[in-house]
Amino acid sequence: MCRDALAAARRLRVRALAAIGEASTRRLARTSALGQVLAALVCGTAVASQYLTSVYHADAPMLQSVLHYALLGAIYTPALLCGTGSGSVFRAGRGRWLQYSLVGLADVEANYAVVTAYRYTTLTSVQLLDCFVIPVVMFLSWWLLKTRYRPVHYAAVCVCLLGVGAMVGADLLAGRDQGSASNVLLGDGLVLLSGVLYGLSNVWQEYAVKNRSRLEFLGMLGLFGTIISTAQMSVLELRQISAIRWSWQVALLFGAFACCMLALYSLMPVVVKESSAAAVNLSMLTADVFAIFCGIFIFRYSFSGLYVVSLVAIFIGFITFNAVPTPESAVGPSPLSEEGRHDNASKQEVASGSQEVEQRNCTHVVECTRL
Repeated sequence: MCRDALAAARRLRVRALAAIGEASTRRLARTSALGQVLAALVCGTAVASQYLTSVYHADAPMLQSVLHYALLGAIYTPALLCGTGSGSVFRAGRGRWLQYSLVGLADVEANYAVVTAYRYTTLTSVQLLDCFVIPVVMFLSWWLLKTRYRPVHYAAVCVCLLGVGAMVGADLLAGRDQGSASNVLLGDGLVLLSGVLYGLSNVWQEYAVKNRSRLEFLGMLGLFGTIISTAQMSVLELRQISAIRWSWQVALLFGAFACCMLALYSLMPVVVKESSAAAVNLSMLTADVFAIFCGIFIFRYSFSGLYVVSLVAIFIGFITFNAVPTPESAVGPSPLSEEGRHDNASKQEVASGSQEVEQRNCTHVVECTRL
């Protein structure tokens, strides 16, 4: 009887470990797939912007920002306006409007800074320095969210950055170091500034979706992003907008850019909640490689085997980063929120189940001892 009890306990443990491993594998596969969807959406925005500037000479980055923030606000802000209790935009805005206005400002200016940087520095500099957002996100996550990374996570980031280096090397060998070099220092500074601002926005997004709600974050970002980008467009871009030669192709490209950004901003909180802001930024490193593959077919770029090396290296680094979980951080759903109550209920069920199994095993051990 004692041997049967011990064998049953071992079987339960093996089944539990197998279930945990299977769940982790499913989560990793889902996170990897969603991360590449995000990268494909970023690639779509890059292709649309490239067409607008190079083919139709429509250089109006703030107009593009206004369109996608307005779509965010039109879809998500009314849900907050119609909400009651803690889901109401008025209650959220009373205590947190300043926080969301600063996040909206950081997000708008990050987008504007990186687009403006192309006027002053080269494409190679932008591709390399744009990776600065990753150490910024990891530092802010360590400082603000109390996330603790292991050596394997830093090694995975290095592998991803080596992949980016291979991509940039392929660009240089192909003679595709495009862009102006009229003021390299200013251009590189703008790219670094955008990395810092993106890092702030991404880390706040991780905190918001894990402690508050995705709806609140997107609704407030759409509201303040629309206000800030519209004001900035009115000051800086009225002349450029009036010079655009409008056609259905131009309107379609503006619409495609806005729709890709809407899908990107709507899906990104889902992936951030599944993983982390750092993991999402690692997954989106493949966006530049996807854009180059599109350029091979659309803009007749020359192919290089280093692009495949770059893509594989980034994939390996991203999967390695997500395969090893970080130690438990301070970020988590609020116990007072609906998600927090659901998580607490699940934890109580698991704990009660574990207690029952433990009591059952103890009973068997006692019986075996008596025998």
